[in-house]
Amino acid sequence: MGWTYGIYLLHCSKYFSGAYRKGAPSIGPMQNEKSGILAQLKIHRETKPGPFWGATAIACISMFGMVAAFGTAPGSTDQQVEQRTIVEQLAVPIAAAVDIPALPYIREERILRGDTISSLLARIGVDDSAATAFLQNHRDAQAVARQLSPGKNITVQVSDKAELLSMVFPLNGGKDQALYIERQADGSLKASERNLPLETHVQIKSAEIRYSLFGATDAAGIPDSVATQLADIFGGDIDFHTDLRKGDRFSVIYELLTHLGKPIRTGRILAAEFINNGNTYRAFWYGTDNGGGYYTAEGKNIRKAFLRSPLEFSRVTSGFTTARFHPVLQTWRAHKGIDFGAAAGTKIKATADGVVEFVGRQGGYGNVVILRHQNAYTTLYGHMSAFASGLRKGQRVSQSEVIGYVGSTGLASGPHLHYEFRINGVHQNPLTIAMPSAPPLTSAQIPDFKSKTKIHLGQIEMTRGGNLALLN
Repeated sequence: MGWTYGIYLLHCSKYFSGAYRKGAPSIGPMQNEKSGILAQLKIHRETKPGPFWGATAIACISMFGMVAAFGTAPGSTDQQVEQRTIVEQLAVPIAAAVDIPALPYIREERILRGDTISSLLARIGVDDSAATAFLQNHRDAQAVARQLSPGKNITVQVSDKAELLSMVFPLNGGKDQALYIERQADGSLKASERNLPLETHVQIKSAEIRYSLFGATDAAGIPDSVATQLADIFGGDIDFHTDLRKGDRFSVIYELLTHLGKPIRTGRILAAEFINNGNTYRAFWYGTDNGGGYYTAEGKNIRKAFLRSPLEFSRVTSGFTTARFHPVLQTWRAHKGIDFGAAAGTKIKATADGVVEFVGRQGGYGNVVILRHQNAYTTLYGHMSAFASGLRKGQRVSQSEVIGYVGSTGLASGPHLHYEFRINGVHQNPLTIAMPSAPPLTSAQIPDFKSKTKIHLGQIEMTRGGNLALLN
């Protein structure tokens, strides 16, 4: 803008001095207008000569300063940068030897089928005859040789000389205990049983029935112990021997207990949904002063007063009927119970809380147990191979408690359980009769129950439509 203003003033000064008036063409009326303007400017110049010529001088100086600046600015293309390559020899430091103490290493190993103590230690990298002898012969370490179960994970610590320094060996029995083998300061080995520090993780999975419950849980990676719990929880509504249909679906949320990141055992089912033949059943765990139980989303007790079957898994070989050809007596007679075929030694459970009314041998029933329950209900369990240890008349038993084992005593053509259900002494079909329910939650418990089970209800909803594995 300074440049333009300077040029303008320069032209004006020339114009005022008459530089442009010589030879200027006449343009008629415009000439009179110009003459008027010039006359006014001339009067202004004569009355105020100082400011006028001062502004003109400043504009000219600014113009020439800019030209000088443009003239002295060096062009970037003319600059030359000198480049030099310098090679310098650097002294290489001499590596000094560091004395690192020998450190032991820790290894986890899975026991394989056919493993012995010797083969297991050799695979781990232990070359320690004293440790092998200790594990094979010492009284406190005998559990190792007896419980080399395939799939079990053990943790060992081995010295740089291949000596066994320690071993953590989980024990069977679901007691969350392990046998700790540790080398003492004097070089000897010591064995002691301790509780394993366990971490609880929540698993969420779902599956579809193709052939059987166990087949579905195996395909979905769900442990058998969880399948057994499912059968217990929904056993009052679903007969897992006869009611399952191809295409039935279930979802389950359960606890998984781990040690050092390795699964040790499953815990309690926290929530489950089972869709059987188009009917949806749900159960949520809720702890109470009496220990807790499973309830519907509305707070109703899902556990029936009676289980429909005293066996976890079997098949019905003979139903409730008024006439049946007896395989041993070879005559037609009424069959007032249900026969469940199962392998000898299969556990028999009490179908409800009750008191032992009779335990012993009784005619064609063979070894039999009769339980009396509330409200004039009684149940009978016949043809047992053996009774539960310590079972006696007058003893109280709980629902699902083992009272004996399947056998073929009495009038039986093979191992099975004969089960009878009576109300006031009258035989009823346990597979079709409506079973009474256990007491529901109280109105005071409902708000707390819904608050604690809300998250599991949402997780159950998420599992619909595909298999999920969780998330802890």
